[in-house]
Amino acid sequence: MTRSLNVALLGYGMAGKVFHAPLIRATSGLSLKTVVTSRAAQVAADHPGVAVAADIAAALADPAIDLVIVATPDAVHAEHARAALSAGKAVLIDKPFATRLDDAKALAEQAREAGLLLSVFHNRRWDSDFLTVRQLIADGALGRVTQFESRFDRFRPVVADQWKEKPGAGSWLNLGPHVVDQALQLFGMPLGVYADFAIQKDGGQAIDYCHVLLRYERLRVVLQAGSLVPANDLRFAVHGTGGSFIKHGLDPQEAALAAGGIPGGEGWGVDPRPGVLTRVAGGQAPFDSLPGDYPAFYARLRDALNGEGENPSNPQDALATMTVMDLAMRSAEARREVEP
Repeated sequence: MTRSLNVALLGYGMAGKVFHAPLIRATSGLSLKTVVTSRAAQVAADHPGVAVAADIAAALADPAIDLVIVATPDAVHAEHARAALSAGKAVLIDKPFATRLDDAKALAEQAREAGLLLSVFHNRRWDSDFLTVRQLIADGALGRVTQFESRFDRFRPVVADQWKEKPGAGSWLNLGPHVVDQALQLFGMPLGVYADFAIQKDGGQAIDYCHVLLRYERLRVVLQAGSLVPANDLRFAVHGTGGSFIKHGLDPQEAALAAGGIPGGEGWGVDPRPGVLTRVAGGQAPFDSLPGDYPAFYARLRDALNGEGENPSNPQDALATMTVMDLAMRSAEARREVEP
């Protein structure tokens, strides 16, 4: 490690409190120096000794800050990332990159011109189930993949009083970046995108149902997120000429972080619920998942900042995800497939 890096965390809602702060504190070579939030007492209880700033400008004016984490509400991601880059700071933005593709493009260009690292927190590349699916595909265990279904369904019938359920937010901006980024990591940019979005909750104001079809030459990818799905534990269904892999249940890392678990500790990321692998030539059997590894994201980010490795989620990949997100929104509005 060439140097220790000081981090300012903007926002202490779920993203900041549950994901970023614990992962920063668990990563050698990173030091959580400042949190920008109105929840000073909560920060003091969770992270004694960490400074709390009431406004972003104060944190950005600190010359000791090397990296700024943008974990504020989606609608101000671009504004806050722009300010951090203008202050000469490296930036990690919690997903989504931005709420508009044009804003994401402008941020990527600003970072390029300034020679600053810009990354997007696509942590679910390090989910236990996704790592397993990726390995099975790479090993050829499923043959040529013909159908790929990725779901983030929930049963949350009551509209919550929070910004994620206000107009302009919703499930596509919240969950879409995860499933789109994973699909692009596996298969690249599709030939076409078809999307169907809806508001299904009583009194809902934001999209809470998403069904997106990515069309490739022979492969079809379905990305699904519903909020009124009582039986909601199907995560992946992957089918190919050599077999199928079915996985129920979510990666355990988010729940472990929310419960105060120490990232990277003994048993970290181990999913106790195996998937089921069906081989055309060999029957059906349980298949254990690889361990999930969110700490790997921050370790790679640290190394990239020190010039010792690649950006774990670079702007080009994040822009590809934003492009598909935008295509899906245009498709849903037009009620037809849209091509890149």
